Amino acid sequence: MSAGQDFDGGSGRAAADEVIAPLPRITLQAFCETPAVAATMQAAIADRRMDKAHARVQMGGPAAAVEAFRAAPTPNIIVLETVSDPASLVGHLDTLSESCDAGTKVVVIGHVNDVQLYRDLIRRGVSEYLIAPLETIDVLKTLSELYVSPGARNLGRIIAVMGAKGGVGASTVAHNVAWAIARNLDASTVIVDLDIAYGTAGLDFNQDPPQGIAEAVFAPERLDANMLDRLLSRCSDNLTLLAAPAMLDRTLDLPDDAFEQLFDLLRATVPCVVLDVPHVWSGWVRRALISSDEIVVVAGPELASLRNAKNLMDLARANRPNDSGAKLVLNQVGMPKRPEIDAAEFAKALGVDVLTSIPFDAQLFGTAANNGQMIAEVQPTGKIAEAFVQIASSLTGRGEAKRGKRSLFEPLVAKLRRKA
Repeated sequence: MSAGQDFDGGSGRAAADEVIAPLPRITLQAFCETPAVAATMQAAIADRRMDKAHARVQMGGPAAAVEAFRAAPTPNIIVLETVSDPASLVGHLDTLSESCDAGTKVVVIGHVNDVQLYRDLIRRGVSEYLIAPLETIDVLKTLSELYVSPGARNLGRIIAVMGAKGGVGASTVAHNVAWAIARNLDASTVIVDLDIAYGTAGLDFNQDPPQGIAEAVFAPERLDANMLDRLLSRCSDNLTLLAAPAMLDRTLDLPDDAFEQLFDLLRATVPCVVLDVPHVWSGWVRRALISSDEIVVVAGPELASLRNAKNLMDLARANRPNDSGAKLVLNQVGMPKRPEIDAAEFAKALGVDVLTSIPFDAQLFGTAANNGQMIAEVQPTGKIAEAFVQIASSLTGRGEAKRGKRSLFEPLVAKLRRKA
């Protein structure tokens, strides 16, 4: 609980559209006194945002922590649950402070809603005081904020877009959604083409930059904010591209953490990042999906897409229990002479709602692709362009910018002008 937060009996669940930054490579030990809080801590350290952290949960509370660190170095974060009276807690904290290493942060989970206790703890250097019962997301948010500087509160949201099978148009959806976020929702956005060998983002945005994602991946020791800025290619005022070279000069047997440093830099510097994830399956693809803040699965209305989409949805549910589920977009709906699975049946089989269905329009999409344009540039007022704005709004939690909305009074004003 932050200093300005009211004591309301709990810290409250994080907002659904709030981005919680992954923790850096830190060590953490939690000393709990009740099974409920211990279970919450175990769930927190199993979350995707704690992948880099080395954490351990044990019982015993503040007394156990004092004994554990009498002759051992302290971790980066100590989490203490207490059910004892405030005087006992303060005594244990004073003893613990004698052996705490410089830089160790202490988070206390208590069962007493007491302003005076909170003030006493803050004066003694406690980083945060949470009131049980609390949820997993509360713990994650608190731990994350310990490592987010006050000047960097607006963390970038990473959106991963992947096709359930090849040829369903996932890249086209990713590129047009990124365009809608940047143009209609007025948010600075980077589209990252992760298909290093065959990526089409450069073609779709009519860009041919000399450098791109390959330089970031194959020379990670050189990657920093300045280098990243040089690698980005500007597509519009709010949209930049990290393009793929689309060359076969080397194979791409990348390690699982190949893009980790890049994603961390992007999250710290831009409000929205859209990942165009290729339809392959490897350790780094799996990691990119699971570590993203939002996942969009693009599927065609047919059986193979249904099977693969279900696998991706199940993977997301199992590995992201504290996140919203993967979103489903049906693309190329209504292709002539093709038998299709109805959208309602498709959604029922997956146990999710269809975020939107994008109709098949070979003329419109073909024209946009051949001209290196987005759908909204070819047909600004069409239903398909509106569908991409709808997807963008849902993924970011933002409403469409005012300039993109029509005033309720416009028809009346137009009528009066005609009469005049």
